Amino acid sequence: MRCTLLRRLLPVFLVLLGTGCTTLPNGHRWGEDVSFGSWERIKTATLKAATDPETWVPVAGALLLSIGDLDEDLSDWAIRETPVFGSIDSAEDASDDLRTVLLATTVISTVATPSGSEPGEWLAAKFKGALVGAAAVGASGSVTNYLKDATDRERPLKKTSDNSFPSLHATEAYSYATLTSRNVDTLALSPMTRKVLRISAKTLAAGTAWARVEAGKHYPTDVLAGAAIGHFLTAVIHDSFMGLDEAVQVDVQLDRREGGMLSLSWPL
Repeated sequence: MRCTLLRRLLPVFLVLLGTGCTTLPNGHRWGEDVSFGSWERIKTATLKAATDPETWVPVAGALLLSIGDLDEDLSDWAIRETPVFGSIDSAEDASDDLRTVLLATTVISTVATPSGSEPGEWLAAKFKGALVGAAAVGASGSVTNYLKDATDRERPLKKTSDNSFPSLHATEAYSYATLTSRNVDTLALSPMTRKVLRISAKTLAAGTAWARVEAGKHYPTDVLAGAAIGHFLTAVIHDSFMGLDEAVQVDVQLDRREGGMLSLSWPL
């Protein structure tokens, strides 16, 4: 399954790689403006991520499923019927394969982002941008692992394991999907192409999460919590430090002999 998906995605991303030698519309390289950011930027990114449906919808879904026995009943049904993947073993394999494909899309889309054609500056910009992405994935995974230890929830199928909540597979999958979507937004593509690529990444993430439920590794609330954590923290870290969403800045320079100069800069 993993190889099949990668083969289908390869032609798409080979086309995308051709955009990696350009620059952003403002003339900057992707990754060039990475900085530690400001508290104001961090607060803005946090509020934006918290109010994003990709954060609050999974949270709302998890809260709804926590009513009565809905969570356990849906888990039992998924394990018994395996409606999407056909068997518990296939579901477990699929969760690993889909997560790997999402990692590949993140790496390829990172390379495809427009960072110019000069090798040294291209490499420096890519390194800085990739470092932000790695930090986002790492932070999301660390929070998930902390919650696993704090909650000690038993897995639905194998009761001997007590690290069910939240799902690390779901956290990582949605972290990769968010990074891929952010990267795709910087590419010189039509709005429809961008939309299709973003939806594809989110579909792969949803498939990863549901596969964990059918495999009996997690309850639905576990994967919903993982999805929210993965998207929220990745969006906050990316938007806080990548420097791709600067507000319009006006710079006025005056010279008595040659007059004045007005310069404007704006985000992608």
